[in-house]
Amino acid sequence: MQYAFNNAAVDIFCGIGGLTHGLQMSGINVVAGIDNDESCRYAYEENNNSIFINEDVSCIVDTFVKNLYPEKSIKILVGCAPCQPFSKYSQRYRKEGVKDKKWYLLDSFLRLILGFYPEVISMENVPEISNVKIFTKFVNILIEHKYNVSWKIVYCPEYGIPQSRRRLVLLASRLGSITLINPYCTRDRYPTVRDAIGNFNPLKDGEFDPNDKFHCCSKLTLQNLERIKNSIPNGTWRDWDSSLQLKCHKKQSGSTYSSVYGRMSWDSPSPTITTQFFGYGNGRFGHPVQNRALSLREGATLQSFPRDYKFFADDDKISFKKAGLHIGNAVPVKLGLAIGDSIIRHLKEIYYGQNGK
Repeated sequence: MQYAFNNAAVDIFCGIGGLTHGLQMSGINVVAGIDNDESCRYAYEENNNSIFINEDVSCIVDTFVKNLYPEKSIKILVGCAPCQPFSKYSQRYRKEGVKDKKWYLLDSFLRLILGFYPEVISMENVPEISNVKIFTKFVNILIEHKYNVSWKIVYCPEYGIPQSRRRLVLLASRLGSITLINPYCTRDRYPTVRDAIGNFNPLKDGEFDPNDKFHCCSKLTLQNLERIKNSIPNGTWRDWDSSLQLKCHKKQSGSTYSSVYGRMSWDSPSPTITTQFFGYGNGRFGHPVQNRALSLREGATLQSFPRDYKFFADDDKISFKKAGLHIGNAVPVKLGLAIGDSIIRHLKEIYYGQNGK
């Protein structure tokens, strides 16, 4: 739908375009995505009406970003700074004294904001970021510079994403108050693994679907094949015969790691899709009934990417490692849609009145 207001967005740390795709579905004109990983270019540009700019956000200047916007447009700046330093899986980065350059990418985001003051901002990241000083500083400086700021921890199934992922979503505007739209899926209506991938063609480990080569899964060792055969949905390696258990599991230090080597359940959201979701031993990523790990296409679908989203060119060799990084690091498309719908609602309220009419 076209509105009288002329909006335009730039997506920094854009990756393969999960956030961009959701924003465009909501009616936001994303004019460019910026990321330092050139391998994301194909998927980003092939699936989105936007250009990919291969640059390090920490090195670009604010005038470069400002000049990407059409003249007289309402400027929207969005991004998901790499979350590894703040993730619960990266305890060593949780101290702010650690000199990992990714820690300061949120400061780069802030530097660009203060360089040209886009009217609307959105930032998505792991919930743990809310507990560190760099996030508090980010919010306080935005408020000092006349932004209305709101943020919340989102449970993704509430927004139609079939995955038990939690993310922090921040929205800020210099035009007025802005908040994320209310959840639209209740607990009894959460999308499930079955809803998302229940009708995919069956595969054996190591196979691919001739109709969709991205629907492919990794080959299991004979021992892991026996392990998954002895796994039950939402179970653990404790369900196996002791002869199948790993030595580390038998040690006290490894006994608490129950979420690896598990099967998903058909009738609940999937676990959080990580960058290693294609590996059976890397989490509860076993298929609910087939003796294999998730396929690449299934992982992408659980991240709410459309099934026709193209991740590699037809003549490219598919890399499981690269695909895992691209998909696991992406913003779920439907979360991008919820963010976009929230921004559009906000702009309609500003330009057409409280009810957006």
